[in-house]
Amino acid sequence: MTSSNYIEQKKNTHLYFQIGDNKYAINSDNVLEIMKLPALDYPQKLPNNIVGLLKYNNFVINVIDVRFYLDIEVKPYNTHNELLIVKTDETIFGIITDKVIGIIPFNSSMIDSIPYVDNRTIVDSLYKFNNETIFIINIYAIENILKEHNVMPDFDMKSLFPQDEASSGLLAKRTFDIAKKSNMRLVSGELHTKSKFISFKLNDVSYCIPLDSVKEVLKDTAITPIPGTPNYIEGIMNLRGDYITVLNLKKFLDFPQDTVSDKNPVIIIESNELTLALLIDKINELFDYQEDGILNAGDSYFAGEFIYNETLYTVLNIEKIASDKKIIITDM
Repeated sequence: MTSSNYIEQKKNTHLYFQIGDNKYAINSDNVLEIMKLPALDYPQKLPNNIVGLLKYNNFVINVIDVRFYLDIEVKPYNTHNELLIVKTDETIFGIITDKVIGIIPFNSSMIDSIPYVDNRTIVDSLYKFNNETIFIINIYAIENILKEHNVMPDFDMKSLFPQDEASSGLLAKRTFDIAKKSNMRLVSGELHTKSKFISFKLNDVSYCIPLDSVKEVLKDTAITPIPGTPNYIEGIMNLRGDYITVLNLKKFLDFPQDTVSDKNPVIIIESNELTLALLIDKINELFDYQEDGILNAGDSYFAGEFIYNETLYTVLNIEKIASDKKIIITDM
């Protein structure tokens, strides 16, 4: 892959997710964080179909549901809903989703623009992926709508959230945990000085890798075992016609095999002209962090450690893993 193609791919890398029966996407550069839905504040009647307010890194941000803007039925939420924290050049706000599906690069030649859109059109283009249509959200259009402060028809936003004691307590705990992020100081311009990481779990321990190394993130993948390969080669997967080796990270790093799952979440990486799928236990979140002075990879599989939101993360050295001679790549 040439450097220009690589830059173009990164420019078109999108996080895609489900809301109702439809799939939507946002450029990953605009995504600050993915989290489970917390409890929100309702200090007064909110304009523009704002679902609620959330204190996030010393800002009070709006949280919206795009279904209100697209005239789609808005069904009640539950504790499994996920919240995307997104940014434009001027603001930060949250978007409620049913679930995040993964991160994929979009081929710009396959993006179809919708005709007759204006600066308030939420969906301005389409992308065909695996025989499905993904609607690309223009977050700058949402930003323009939020600036208008239009009074909307009465709707009890609180009724959308679960009312039972267990669920309400869980959402409240998530809000409390977010409030403890006081060590993060997002001031004007600081977002552009940070690097983006994708985090995941191996045996309930938190790890992460720079998003620059990531081609895609998939929450569930069919893996075909290959006889005669080392035990840390889980098999191969078919990614839109390309066969990719799947590396079981826990076996490769000699970690205990104490987690059993019927899901196969993988992170597709590209390094040293090699595409490789890393099998993990659980995908966590996408976040920004200032990495200066932290990463010192050397010849180790681990590039360093840092604490983010009171959690210790170990950064994997993707170049070292992808260039290791133990990895056997079989041409298919």
